[in-house]
Amino acid sequence: MATNSTRTMIPGKTCGLVLLHGWGMNAAVWEGLPTSLTDDRRQWRIELPGHGASPFEPRHDSRGAWADACLESAPERAVWIGWSLGGLIALEAALQAPERIQALVLLTTTPRFVRAPDWPAAMDADVLAQFHDGLLADPPGTLDRFLALQVMGSEAARNTLRTLRRELAHRPAPLPAALALGLDLLRDTDLRGRIGALACPTLWLFGRRDTLVPAAASEGIARLLPQARHRVIAGAAHAPFLSHPQETGEAIAGFFREVVC
Repeated sequence: MATNSTRTMIPGKTCGLVLLHGWGMNAAVWEGLPTSLTDDRRQWRIELPGHGASPFEPRHDSRGAWADACLESAPERAVWIGWSLGGLIALEAALQAPERIQALVLLTTTPRFVRAPDWPAAMDADVLAQFHDGLLADPPGTLDRFLALQVMGSEAARNTLRTLRRELAHRPAPLPAALALGLDLLRDTDLRGRIGALACPTLWLFGRRDTLVPAAASEGIARLLPQARHRVIAGAAHAPFLSHPQETGEAIAGFFREVVC
């Protein structure tokens, strides 16, 4: 397998869950996912190439290659939950292999992360450029600054940041080359012209106080994908499943009931 996959195999409902973390993170962050969503479902906590215990090979040089690596570690069919960059890779996987994806839950994810004249609710390209420059000089410090940015504005910022740091420490540190490529993927990817082809139900969750993926992105997604479900979690920033697990869990559970999962 090209990526590391931590499996929790629990008999029960047939709806399996594939969980993809965000940039610089690892599978341990999913310990914060509400147990009401996971206790009776099989889980595949897949780590992106070069993150956690997953290898980073020469062939892992594109968004499509990262999606392929995750598909190699995933079951034949499941609901995929992707956070931030993990959501972007989940989108790519759903477009490449629609028969493998039962439904998508996209946490603070957008088809285009960088602002454009026709896509204003997005990140300034200069922010990603600063992280790129910082990786060369101080990878650990740059990653820690990114962690702080993810929770900025959240009602539970301090506790969420503490949780992120604690969970990250349980797994190997991400490789700088994988971090750099991940930033390139966030900067260069634009799936707006392709998401209309998604064949599965989708739920998009945003944090009202997210400074990385503004909640207003939901308006653009509604135009591109009218059938999509979306919800904004009040008081949350970029990690709503950690800062507001009850609200996030209720939104996802409602979606699961809709898609008979």
